[in-house]
Amino acid sequence: MNSFKMKHRTGALSTTAIVLAGMVLVSSLYAPSVSAQRQVLDKVVAIVDEGVVLQSELDARLEQVRSQVLATGQSMPPAAELRTQIIEMLVVENLQSQLAARMGIRYDDDTVNSVMQTLAEQNNLTFEDYIDALEAANQYIATREQIRKELSLRDLQRGMVNRRINITDQEIENFLNSEMGRVTMAPDYLVDQTLIPVGENDPADLIQAKQEFAQQMLDAIQSGTDFATARQIAQRGATATPPTAFPVTGGELGWRKAEALPTLFVDIVPTMRSGEVRGPVRSPSGFHLIKLSEIRGDINSLVNQTRARHILITPNEIRTEEQAKALIDNLHARIVNGESFADIARQNSDDSASVVAGGDMGWANEGGLPRDFETVIQSLDIGELSEPFRTSFGWHIAEVMERRERDMSREFSRQQAENTLRNRKFEVELQNWLIEIREQAYVKVIP
Repeated sequence: MNSFKMKHRTGALSTTAIVLAGMVLVSSLYAPSVSAQRQVLDKVVAIVDEGVVLQSELDARLEQVRSQVLATGQSMPPAAELRTQIIEMLVVENLQSQLAARMGIRYDDDTVNSVMQTLAEQNNLTFEDYIDALEAANQYIATREQIRKELSLRDLQRGMVNRRINITDQEIENFLNSEMGRVTMAPDYLVDQTLIPVGENDPADLIQAKQEFAQQMLDAIQSGTDFATARQIAQRGATATPPTAFPVTGGELGWRKAEALPTLFVDIVPTMRSGEVRGPVRSPSGFHLIKLSEIRGDINSLVNQTRARHILITPNEIRTEEQAKALIDNLHARIVNGESFADIARQNSDDSASVVAGGDMGWANEGGLPRDFETVIQSLDIGELSEPFRTSFGWHIAEVMERRERDMSREFSRQQAENTLRNRKFEVELQNWLIEIREQAYVKVIP
């Protein structure tokens, strides 16, 4: 992660900023014949370095907290105490927003729209209906800015806090060898199931018919029908007149460790591949079709790796696109005519990371190279020299030196362990960092 530089600035707010932030908006509430009445719509409740906290922000947060407290049935704290706590919360948020702005952390409209699309889906609404609902509540602009703010503060906190956290190799080894580590590192399974129930008094011929029906569903799924769609088709058929299918139940079980799965599934699911469907599996309840939708945290992984070398010629202020293409064509011809790839790379390549090694880029995992570059690399045989090709970086000549399949299980497990340990330390370090920036800031609360 890129390092961040933070400059704390203390002292009184500039005169211009105070004047602008403290301006009172005037509104006429009556007809011109009535004496004009002035209403204060907003005011400053706290000065925070180069920013301010407004009364409108305080009121909105107070209302939000009141709603949450009432929803949980808890009693409200004293008004003065609650006001002080919320102002302090807004002060710390304001400090973070100022830091994020100075570091250029801001999300564009496309990213905000993507988050809103997800929120719409979570509320079972289309994107357009969700927007209409927000606009009807006069919350559209506020919601967009809140999303933008939360995304920016999240990135700021990650950058500032993660660099304060150090995970040693010994900590990783201790965690991996602990019982808690073994439980935490075990993969999670997302399982979907369909059950064709069998009653205790069902005759043998009916049980046989239900088993055959389960097999027909499995055949349809293996022929391309979506697992959930097959279940929905059967459910509609069971309620038709006359019925065309047996009643079925089921659905996703949610993410679970193997030991948290139903007893019937414990020995089956860990042996399945992601996306695989098995069945019919008999239980006292009936016939099950089991789908392993996804595996999360599976560290048993073989990774395809490629070792390639390349020469990069980049157009720049003194080299036009045409000159760069002419140069790469010339270098390609020289290599084809027998000159050393490595020597030409050392003398000409613009890639500072590989130029000293004669263009050798080392071993790269599949998917670990820029997509347009990797597409060309994957099309080459070992020892094959590419034709000159263009990527977003410039003009290249590439050659695949070796390929291999490597077991990355240990590397993945160590990375997962480090992430787990880092997440555990994150909250403590976050609070420490927030205390530090608060103590270093100029804050004046206005009664």
